[in-house]
Amino acid sequence: MRLWSLHPRYLDTKGLLACWRETLLAQKVLDGKTEGYRNHPQLQRFRATDDPLATIGSYLGHLALEADSRGYNFNRGLILRPPLGDEGSRLAVTSGQVAYELEHLLAKLAVRDPQRRELLAAAEPPALHPLFEVIPGDIESWERPSTWIPGRH
Repeated sequence: MRLWSLHPRYLDTKGLLACWRETLLAQKVLDGKTEGYRNHPQLQRFRATDDPLATIGSYLGHLALEADSRGYNFNRGLILRPPLGDEGSRLAVTSGQVAYELEHLLAKLAVRDPQRRELLAAAEPPALHPLFEVIPGDIESWERPSTWIPGRH
């Protein structure tokens, strides 16, 4: 499960569809409707909010907006708590986490969508998913990196 902090505009088609499906699964977990993935570390940042279902609904809403901009039709009826417009406070994400996700996505795009990779590589700094704002810090404690060099962010 990968719930990107980076803006969904950087995701290739496969990545955007996967993020939508995985976030719907995360929503189901947060709603207590599935046994699997209950302890997935990426859910910690949503569980830490006052209303996890509204927060994940906002996340999904922005994915649907990106899908609209590409001519896709994501079923907003699957969002349990759709965004109401004024979404309140944003979630913090560390600069180290953003750097980790950036490297991770650049590697995926190098294989799947080199043009989109160029767009992301040229972004300085890369835009974040509208739900997030960056704060200084290393990779998030909940992340499970396969290869990460501490202090490199």
